Amino acid sequence: MRHFDLTPLYRSTIGFDRLGALLDTLSNFEGETPSYPPYNIERVGENEYRISMAVAGFGERDLDIEVKENTLSIRGEKKSEVENTTFLHRGIASRSFERRFQLADHVVVKGASLENGLLHVDLVRELPEAMKPRTIPIATKTEAAEQPKVIDSKAA
Repeated sequence: MRHFDLTPLYRSTIGFDRLGALLDTLSNFEGETPSYPPYNIERVGENEYRISMAVAGFGERDLDIEVKENTLSIRGEKKSEVENTTFLHRGIASRSFERRFQLADHVVVKGASLENGLLHVDLVRELPEAMKPRTIPIATKTEAAEQPKVIDSKAA
């Protein structure tokens, strides 16, 4: 495993501390990525995304979705288990799980739906008006000459 020292980054930048924390978090996995439950991340539109997670056997009451500090957490815990059932083969996993996704700034969860054993979480990136590109009009000298210059707005 490689270890990166991000101290020089913290000394010369302001506001990128979350990026450093994200890199530290990713380096702690040590190549151990959980494989249950399987999921897809799709880009639906220019600023729209969808996470689809295979949660066969889980109902709406068994799933919990939470967003806290740019981290999306999806937890599944089977609350009702049939005790007197004898399985000859158990291929449908119903063990508890927790998946975490780091969300970029201004990405919000729009909604979630459960259909056909798939949990769909819809996300959208909503940029504030101050961050959206805007066009600045350029005044020509003739427009500036037509308007009189006001030196003092007080009347004599």
